[in-house]
Amino acid sequence: MKKKNYKSGFASEDTWRIFRIMSEFVDGFEVLSQAGKAVSVFGSSRTKPGSKYYRLAQEIAFLLAKKGFAIITGSGPGIMEAANLGARKAKGKSIGLNIQIPSEQQSNKYVDLALDFRYFFVRKVMFVKYAKAFVIMPGGYGTLDEFSEAINLIQTQRIPRFPVILFGRDYWQGMLEWFKDAVLSNGNISPEDLNIFTVTDDPKEVVNIIEKFYNIRGRSPRCHP
Repeated sequence: MKKKNYKSGFASEDTWRIFRIMSEFVDGFEVLSQAGKAVSVFGSSRTKPGSKYYRLAQEIAFLLAKKGFAIITGSGPGIMEAANLGARKAKGKSIGLNIQIPSEQQSNKYVDLALDFRYFFVRKVMFVKYAKAFVIMPGGYGTLDEFSEAINLIQTQRIPRFPVILFGRDYWQGMLEWFKDAVLSNGNISPEDLNIFTVTDDPKEVVNIIEKFYNIRGRSPRCHP
């Protein structure tokens, strides 16, 4: 009986995986390069319609869309749905980057332009590359992942600095105190690293922070390399 060559099978599978990854990058680059200036909004998929942060996410997206920013979300329910709804109500571009996961997340009904991703890391590149700012609403592990990756890339100068805004001071206060009392006090970050992001509770200030950032630098929002 001929012995199955498992090593060869794995090598073949990995080779085809590279092509799938490449195709996701190509599709993402081609579609999102036409989106213009955009803001990525992150937050919990478990946030209920009509709740405080759902309403605030909708308002933030509405105000940003009125200023000409496309709104990019993870395409799912909760905060993502609220942001896409706000963009649509403002007659702006409402974009969703959906991820294939076991729970079979589907794009919410307020997404006008949807892209589907199998690989989280490809999707994360799209969020960063085509966003002129990140708005981080209250959320869980996924939201924290997007936030920490953005501030790490800025800290290490792997991407140009851009506005990263934490929304909801009460929600994030424990983490902010931990940054100062544990992370900073142990020398694991520098004092200036705490200035990489901004905290606010005001939807209008979100817009002002983004506009001020680009106006001071005398440049229009551009894609990250």
